[in-house]
Amino acid sequence: MKKINLAITGCLGRMGQQLIKSTKKNSRFKLVSITESKIIRRKITGMYPTKNNLEAFKKVNVIIDFTSPKCTLEVLKLASKLKKRVIIGTTGFSNKQENLIKKYSKKVPILKAGNMSLGVNLLMYLTEIASKSLGKKFLSKVYEVHHKNKKDYPSGTALMLGKGIAVGKGKKLGKLIGKKYLNKKDFPYSSKINFNSLRKGQVIGEHEVRFSSGKETITLNHESFDRALYSEGALVAAIWIMKKKSGLFSMRDLLNFN
Repeated sequence: MKKINLAITGCLGRMGQQLIKSTKKNSRFKLVSITESKIIRRKITGMYPTKNNLEAFKKVNVIIDFTSPKCTLEVLKLASKLKKRVIIGTTGFSNKQENLIKKYSKKVPILKAGNMSLGVNLLMYLTEIASKSLGKKFLSKVYEVHHKNKKDYPSGTALMLGKGIAVGKGKKLGKLIGKKYLNKKDFPYSSKINFNSLRKGQVIGEHEVRFSSGKETITLNHESFDRALYSEGALVAAIWIMKKKSGLFSMRDLLNFN
């Protein structure tokens, strides 16, 4: 079977390093390019990192990007010129940036997910079902924990879960987002969806959705113990997207959750 030529952006980041490790263990891939925002004069996995440019992505089939919104859009601009497939694990995009991603997806296939874990995507699906089934009598809120260096909050996964609640109610997430707390010991329910983000230590990721009627509480949660969950999920996405010509996809499309 022909190998998939892969490029990994942000190769010095947490996920960049994890993606390199997972790629080495997966015989379906050949890592042909790694990029970083700064010029690094030392080899990583046998090659020198370069900055994002046309030459860096010229020989690849798929680009995997877990960086920053600004970097991701830079990558997409290059990918659209070269007609390259892109897997996006970056979070924290503005509405304007989200619209640009949709624009690029008309030219090249893009799979974008706030979380590449099978378990988290199943959790989102279950959140939709619970939200729809429980109805208006139940209020909801989302809690998440990540390592102390994570800057954006709520996390992309927390917002995914918020979207799951909104979809269950037949509404847009933007109209249901409530208050966004940071490092609170406790936080209230409201008629909208409140979020609480905790940043501590080296926690890889914990997410929890709670529904309460005041008489009972239903909790759905997921805990990650190994960052390889996300890198391996991204590689599964890279294989899947090889069959696509254009469009904006999610892990839900890959997993075929109806």
